[in-house]
Amino acid sequence: MKRSGLIAAAAATLIVFGLHQDVGAAPPASTSANTAETYKQLNLFGDVLEIVRNGYADEVKDDQLVEGAINGMLTALDPHSNYLNSKNFNDMKVQTRGEFGGLGIEVSMENGLVKVVSPIDDTPAAHAGLKPGDLITHLDGNAVQGLTLPEAVEKMRGPVNSDINLTIRREGQEPSDVKLTRAIIKIQSVRSHLEGNNIGYIRVTSFNEQTDVGLNNAMKNLKQQANNKLIGVILDLRNNPGGLLDQAVAVSDAFLEKGEIDSTRGKRADVAQRYNARPGDIASGLPVPVLINGGSASASEIVAGALQDHHRAVLIGTKSFGKGSVQTIIPLAGHGAMRLTTARYYTPSGRSIQARGIDPDIVVEAAKIAKDEKAADKPGDKTAKAGDKKDDKSAKKDDKKDEKKDDSAADQGAVDPAVIGTADDYQLARAVDMLRGIALFNGRLVN
Repeated sequence: MKRSGLIAAAAATLIVFGLHQDVGAAPPASTSANTAETYKQLNLFGDVLEIVRNGYADEVKDDQLVEGAINGMLTALDPHSNYLNSKNFNDMKVQTRGEFGGLGIEVSMENGLVKVVSPIDDTPAAHAGLKPGDLITHLDGNAVQGLTLPEAVEKMRGPVNSDINLTIRREGQEPSDVKLTRAIIKIQSVRSHLEGNNIGYIRVTSFNEQTDVGLNNAMKNLKQQANNKLIGVILDLRNNPGGLLDQAVAVSDAFLEKGEIDSTRGKRADVAQRYNARPGDIASGLPVPVLINGGSASASEIVAGALQDHHRAVLIGTKSFGKGSVQTIIPLAGHGAMRLTTARYYTPSGRSIQARGIDPDIVVEAAKIAKDEKAADKPGDKTAKAGDKKDDKSAKKDDKKDEKKDDSAADQGAVDPAVIGTADDYQLARAVDMLRGIALFNGRLVN
């Protein structure tokens, strides 16, 4: 392709993008004024492209160069905008349907490294112990620095049962290698069980096309199991990386009778939208504690923010991730699609989620319930004597070390995926205690 042809193609591409975004809208008044400058920049692009084609050490295809240029343009805007080739676009569509291949990890990019937003329950990433806030520095020994997020994600994908080594950097610890075996990730986005015989526990691990149906089925089953004697429902959004906006709206709507759920605002007026609740509360007004942490992002934050602003729920846990931007998938005929940040999310009270996150009403750091082993000490055990000052001092030192370790984990809002929803789940235990306290108090008022 000649240089003039390259420039013409680039100009045509720019025009197509503009038309796709502005269907039904008049072009901005500044378009004509900027045309001359735009063509100067396209000339620069054509010059660079021509130099690379002729002077680069290895043979490189034009489509590879153009795709790289487009992706570079988008990723320079923010970590969530990028170009999806045909394969990645198809993979993304499969993922939103609730089944895909890989490691089961939601990631973003931070300072050139891959940052773990959240591992998905019962996946290789969760079983390997990856936590929100972990930074992936190497893939099979190769540095991720210099890769775009889609490129890094593509390298983490591969044939089922194949292995990959991730080098993980966690705050307060030395980098370590973790071996994971790729698997088919089938996401059952909603799980539930009874705590005791009268508290419903519903865990939403992601927001895919099946989430609202799963939520309603879970609520129906819990009511039946409890013989319609539920005293409250715990909604667990910890380590939930988000997903589809319409599903976040549907989950919020399920617990709200009326009012705004969420709004989106962008540069263009036609991007602004408001989503409102319709009458009907699947929990019938029962208390709803919502568990969140640093792995709760995007759609999870929409739900948490909406229920908090309407005083429908009490949020328990640690601050959420802080991803409050809207990505629009724009298909490009014959070339996959582009994911572009087009707006920001705002809670009903007008709070922006982006880079701020949602603060819980009751802060409960991540911890694991451990049994008191003092009772197991033998009567003649010298180390257990209260009067042994030397042992007391060493114990205090150990306690301080443990506190420092716990603090570093808490800063990330991290919680072991294997603990979530079990008898060892400290945050869940506090939510259960709260519901039992409310039930006891209400019962005394009635009596």
